[in-house]
Amino acid sequence: MLLHGVGMNKNVWAPQVNNLSADFDVLVFDMWGHGESELPNRKLGLQDYTEQLTDLLAELKIESAHVVGHSMGALIALDFALTHWQTCNSVSALNAVFMRSPDQSAAVQKRSQELAAGGVAVNLEETLQRWFGEPGEHHVEAANLARELLLDVNPMGYAAAYEVFAASDSVHAGELSGLKVPALFFTADGDPNSTSAMSKAMLDLAPNGSAQVLAGHRHMMTLTAPDEVSESLRTFFNSTPNFDANK
Repeated sequence: MLLHGVGMNKNVWAPQVNNLSADFDVLVFDMWGHGESELPNRKLGLQDYTEQLTDLLAELKIESAHVVGHSMGALIALDFALTHWQTCNSVSALNAVFMRSPDQSAAVQKRSQELAAGGVAVNLEETLQRWFGEPGEHHVEAANLARELLLDVNPMGYAAAYEVFAASDSVHAGELSGLKVPALFFTADGDPNSTSAMSKAMLDLAPNGSAQVLAGHRHMMTLTAPDEVSESLRTFFNSTPNFDANK
């Protein structure tokens, strides 16, 4: 199961689906208010996004899965792994946020308020620069795809998810020490918001964790380094073939 981040949709995982499908059954879906998924008429919390995944697995009669999340998807994936470990073979947290500094928290709260007030276009260029670097510097095709997905997203769905994303970086701080499943904390050295220090902090808490830092990339490494990300995930999945959380 591959879980996308705020403002994206399931199509952002196309490179990983194409790569990993040779060895695994790969499933993607749109989180609430993104892509083809409706936005519930209520205030959402992290648990609502986790329940969406839980309900989908139950509906498809999938007994267990490796769960991978990017950015906010990583928060959902970790939440699922902590609360539904019996059906989670492993969890991979890509470009995850954890225990932001006061300055980082203030910046993400400001962006959340701007989105709620003015929509996606308010900080679109700032977002793309944060994700990819200076305009036109590198990965132009990947940045253009991200731009298209951001402009296509339901503004209310984006704002609702971003509000949760902005407030959930510490929600698992007291729980990761009890994480039962194998965990991969994987980010890029050029990601200013989902830093390698955050991955290490999560690794230090998780009993059965590993960490990886991809050099030369930023927040959207799933698009800018698709082959490297896919191979890291494949290696991680294959390292836990006999894991049984019930033992």
